[in-house]
Amino acid sequence: MTTRGRPGRLNSVGKTRVVGALARATHPLPTLAVTAGAAALAFATGRDGPGVVAVAVAVLASQVAVGWHNDWLDAGRDAAADRRDKPLARGELPPRVVAWAAAVAAVATVPLALLSGVSAALVAAIGLGSALAYNWPLKFTPASPLPYVVSFGALPAFVVLGRPDAAVPPWWLVAAGATLGAGAHFANVLPDIDDDLRQGVRGLPQRLGRSASTAVAAVLVMAVSLLLTFGPVGPPPVPSLVGVGAAAVILAVGGYWQWRRPRSRAAFRAVLLVALVDVGLLLVAGSLV
Repeated sequence: MTTRGRPGRLNSVGKTRVVGALARATHPLPTLAVTAGAAALAFATGRDGPGVVAVAVAVLASQVAVGWHNDWLDAGRDAAADRRDKPLARGELPPRVVAWAAAVAAVATVPLALLSGVSAALVAAIGLGSALAYNWPLKFTPASPLPYVVSFGALPAFVVLGRPDAAVPPWWLVAAGATLGAGAHFANVLPDIDDDLRQGVRGLPQRLGRSASTAVAAVLVMAVSLLLTFGPVGPPPVPSLVGVGAAAVILAVGGYWQWRRPRSRAAFRAVLLVALVDVGLLLVAGSLV
């Protein structure tokens, strides 16, 4: 991708392609989902408009940093697995561009998090460092769920600490975030366990195997539902009771169909659906903080 007569210079079309490839290397769906969820939680917990924006930009920066860092580290494995969804593995991006983009986004996360205050920024930095540590080396070890526990637990703490009253995050909210993170880790790994094992990625879900990891993910996402429903002081709101009941039914139905059709992905889909229910419960519970 060069302009005529000026080797090494990207033309406008080349620059557009690089920007597009960089955007696709951020893991856009989970990045946008986590950012939107954090912004929604900020709104639910009483952050004003600028506060919601401050949360969103800091979380977005940390998410793209982690996504780029992951693809930079995994480029060789992704190419060997013929991952068509990975621009770096397909040669659409120079590795140094992705490495620099990850570094810039990681550095930018701290001043952006400082818009929510020093305590919140410290928690955000811990969450970012934990997520980067998952990419290397913890992804390959039995401690692979730990970064998810730390980073997802840090997220609601960051949101609450950034409020004008700098309230102490309630234990049940942090515990629910941490548990949701662990459940997300087990659920996210399920479709790729076989490829991961072939490439030497042996985190805890890969070591436990597909069936055991599916069961662990189900228990974790159900635990999140219970924490968000019965953790806050006072009687649970009706929407929370409906949500926890729906979560139990979804998991029961998914488990039944998985038992009837062992090769189906019913249990995996049930876990994902309950995770979405948990996000809704998180927003309801956030209004009680």
